[in-house]
Amino acid sequence: QVQLVESGGGSVQAGGSLRLSCAASGRTFSSSAMAWFRQAPGKEREFVAAISWSGGALYADSVKGRFTISRDNAKNTVYLQMNSLEPEDTAVYYCAARPGRKTVVVGTYDSWGQGTQVTVSS
Repeated sequence: QVQLVESGGGSVQAGGSLRLSCAASGRTFSSSAMAWFRQAPGKEREFVAAISWSGGALYADSVKGRFTISRDNAKNTVYLQMNSLEPEDTAVYYCAARPGRKTVVVGTYDSWGQGTQVTVSS
């Protein structure tokens, strides 16, 4: 498994930006697919974005064009740049890792961070 620690959450007004970071240690980071999920109160955890070891990315339709996932294998860190934030983006954001290919399915990831709160006010 990989140990993951998220940072960068906070409160912003609609239209603002935040950048989340996830620092990894443990299993070889560069060979792991990384992803961001989020969970709003009363809702199930949902896929936001994923990135393969080589940098190929996937996005949920709800964030496409506004969020960008990236990784720095030298720093064992994955990022989520969030622009044009909307109140509907309010949630706890989780970083996740898995060996092999990136997927959009929560249950396929074997390592999770503790989560970081993002609150967007209108």
